[in-house]
Amino acid sequence: IMNSTKELELRIKELEKQLELETKKHESVQPVRARIAQMSSEVVDCNPYSRLMALKRMGVVDNYEKIRDFTVAVVGVGGVGSVTAEMLTRCGIGKLILFDYDKVELANMNRLFFQPHQAGLSKVEAAARTLSFINPDVTVETYNYNITTLENFQDFSNRLSYGSLSGGPVDLVLSCVDNFEARMAINSACNELNLPWFESGVSEDAVSGHIQFIVPGETACFACAPPLVVASSIDEKTLKRDGVCAASLPTTMAVIAGFLVQNTLKYLLGFGQVSYYLGYSALTDFFPTMHLRPNPACGDNFCQQRQADIKAQPPKEQDSVKDSSLDDKKVTHEDNEWGICLVDETDPQELQAAENLGEGLVSGVKAAYSIPAPAASETRTNEVDTSGVSLDDLMAQMKAM
Repeated sequence: IMNSTKELELRIKELEKQLELETKKHESVQPVRARIAQMSSEVVDCNPYSRLMALKRMGVVDNYEKIRDFTVAVVGVGGVGSVTAEMLTRCGIGKLILFDYDKVELANMNRLFFQPHQAGLSKVEAAARTLSFINPDVTVETYNYNITTLENFQDFSNRLSYGSLSGGPVDLVLSCVDNFEARMAINSACNELNLPWFESGVSEDAVSGHIQFIVPGETACFACAPPLVVASSIDEKTLKRDGVCAASLPTTMAVIAGFLVQNTLKYLLGFGQVSYYLGYSALTDFFPTMHLRPNPACGDNFCQQRQADIKAQPPKEQDSVKDSSLDDKKVTHEDNEWGICLVDETDPQELQAAENLGEGLVSGVKAAYSIPAPAASETRTNEVDTSGVSLDDLMAQMKAM
């Protein structure tokens, strides 16, 4: 009887917790706006896409509406991943697939996106509810599991292969995880499926971070130059100490998430130049960039296979990513209805004087006024008389004066 009583008490506590969670899910429910069938550039207060569509009108993007056709998988819905998902949702992405196995805690409140009343909910569920409220036009699909286990990894790969709006592979994978084991799992799946992906991360001291664009066979994958922890086969769990946690700043995570989404948009919509590696150091405001080549001796067999496929292809005439700096299109301005342009009114003589640089001047510096030429009399005062008069005669002339 005692055992059954304790079991009932435990069961009651479990049901009370479930009831509390369900109450949190449905409390303060607000009406969601109606779905918008087609993006519009009409500038009205009720159009959430007017400022996004202005990119098309200004010549930055050829067809912004195309963003609704893309599917992006976000792995890890923490400090970087949740903000990344929110930005993509506000941009009107077609579909998001979220992967995470953690729950929202009050310890997460120093970061962005999640709210205290969502504590106890799974991160993917809390994120899906918030994102659907922000933009109901976006399809949000969630998976609450650890992708590094064998069973879950198979399902993870399957969703990457068939999870897009058209039933095919996703268009891009964004890694926002905080451990190397999950990064290696994403790397293996993307190499096998030949999917491009972005890796991102923030340092443990919270003052630096990076993003890295990985195209299987074209750029270095995560196994081409693995971190020491991965190369040494060290279990990350053994490095963690009780009572010690990594620092985190919402500012640094927002910067990295911004870099990640900005390059995602450039890749998907084909404008600008995608950064293959972009770092950030908050202490010195340093932003290093580089392009990492694949390692021919990479330990990932699929990476080597992708490298061989790339070598077998004919050389590309131009980069697949459009560089806006090479575009000859003229920039248009909405507030310049009459096509007024500024003309340099500098006098031609002043321009000629500026070209004849004086001592101490550098190119591009113009004199405020033209320096007049010295008079002939001033020039003669500095000249030395070279007449044939002797020194004695000169002394006599001076005494007579």
